[in-house]
Amino acid sequence: MTAFAIMGLLPDNMTASGEVMFGNNLLNLPERELCKIRGNRISMVFQEPMSALNPVQPIGFQVAESLILHKNLSRHQAQRQASKVLDRVGLPAKKISRSLYPHQLSGGQRQRVVIAIAMVCEPELIIADEPTTALDVTIQEQILALISELVIEENMTLMLITHDLGVVAENTDQMLVMYAGQIVEKGPTNKVFEHLVHPYTRGLFASIPDTEKSANDLSRHPENSRLPTIPGRVPEFWERTKGCSFADRCSRAQAKCFSELPNETRISNGHSVACFFPWK
Repeated sequence: MTAFAIMGLLPDNMTASGEVMFGNNLLNLPERELCKIRGNRISMVFQEPMSALNPVQPIGFQVAESLILHKNLSRHQAQRQASKVLDRVGLPAKKISRSLYPHQLSGGQRQRVVIAIAMVCEPELIIADEPTTALDVTIQEQILALISELVIEENMTLMLITHDLGVVAENTDQMLVMYAGQIVEKGPTNKVFEHLVHPYTRGLFASIPDTEKSANDLSRHPENSRLPTIPGRVPEFWERTKGCSFADRCSRAQAKCFSELPNETRISNGHSVACFFPWK
């Protein structure tokens, strides 16, 4: 929902508060001004490409459309530029016709089209919301490598939303750990990975399978084959509490945690946590 709030794409029955600073506070902009930014200066790679693409428009036009709207190119100019971008994302015209429709492509090809749409106007910020969830492992690696390569080449900023800590480690410089819509820990990725201080962050890392354990070790000690889990469940949006939203699942929680909201505390240069009783 954070990404949708930034893009101004929240459902009608939801509102966003606070500030989203991108030159100006995006939350205060009228829809007409936001449309000039969305898809132009800020673009998004959605989680499910089949839902993000228009099923009744050919892929060439869908990539070209942003150029027509935001760059004032003619239809012919936009389609030529769109074809070049599709080439760059691994969909050469010799193999993938620009007149194909989304349902005629594989999942990986559809996600490459979504990336082309996001990149075509050379935005300053790309928001990638779980961009590989619907893809198999091999295609996931290709798509993430493609996004990283294009972001570096075009000097763009990438905001990557993912639950995969391996993806975070390989593709980010800074990271935010969020729980129930709130930031609980943030800092340079390498610092956070080296020094986990929030109980939720530690719980996430503890649930990662240990690939160094051999099958023989696990067969001799089956009690070690179960992954640690975080008890309880993530609260719904309407289940807000006065205190820390993680308190009822936290092994370190004390009375204070249930009645007060922790402020951000500096751990080291650039590394901070919102917790009364962080790990040292």
